[in-house]
Amino acid sequence: MRKRLAALGAMTVAAALALTGCGDDAPKKASPSASGTAEAPLHDELPESVKRSGVVRVGSDMLYPPMEFVRNGRPTGVDPDLAAVLGRQLGVRFQFVNGALDTLLTGLRARHYDVVMSAMTDTKDRQEGLDPATGEKIGEDIDFVDYFEAGSSIMVKKGNPEGVKTLADLCGKKVAVQSGSTTYDLLQSQRCDEPMDIEAYDTHDEAQARLKSGAVAADVADFPVVAYAVKTAGGGKDFEMAGEQIGAGPYGIAVLSSNTRLRDAIQAALDAAIRDGSYMEVLKRWNVSEGAVTDATINSGT
Repeated sequence: MRKRLAALGAMTVAAALALTGCGDDAPKKASPSASGTAEAPLHDELPESVKRSGVVRVGSDMLYPPMEFVRNGRPTGVDPDLAAVLGRQLGVRFQFVNGALDTLLTGLRARHYDVVMSAMTDTKDRQEGLDPATGEKIGEDIDFVDYFEAGSSIMVKKGNPEGVKTLADLCGKKVAVQSGSTTYDLLQSQRCDEPMDIEAYDTHDEAQARLKSGAVAADVADFPVVAYAVKTAGGGKDFEMAGEQIGAGPYGIAVLSSNTRLRDAIQAALDAAIRDGSYMEVLKRWNVSEGAVTDATINSGT
């Protein structure tokens, strides 16, 4: 495995991007002193510390379009837009801080963030603070408020020159992937007579660039990210998707298990957004409505 430093490292964008929401139709900032009003009906459900600050600090890898990325200096994408919807229900600002994916849960446990919202798959290992490679306990337990369903997809160069259809077709080939992702774990678990040469990078942009250059046979990532890249990269002329979506599972908003009040407030806000239609509006805006859930659940990952 080869791992390069992220192009942006763990650059903090929060100072300039302390937003209630993101996107073209971001709502007005809610008052931190809002209390159980029609504008912020769930404000009183929050922990006192969050009510006082008026801010929920969000750790996120902002290089993962369409889920989260920076456009014109502002966080945008599915997760920031959903955070704006939650912010309206709760009467607080969701403030995004950029970091590498494989450092986000460590940052959450160190209280650098209140939550992690970064297209993160809810798994039992993450819930229980286990290293997926060794099964050893590495940190505090984490709860996930699950809000989306997605699996992994294989992206290849346009025309699929190596005829890739399944993960098994990647055995003996070079494959790019983002480190710290469940897709990386998926590749490592694939049984091969001739092992894959897995190249792991801090950002998906780096993995995608390797595929574009022809240095790897495929880039494997979450389905919505691959679908977005296939549609947009080179005006839709650079890449295509190979085969079917693999192993769909829930994305969750990560919260420390000890922070039950914040977890439950976010779950209630997400349920309210599902009921009033604002949740689906966000998914349709980014053409990912196929990943919608009907209820906000906790720790449904396996």
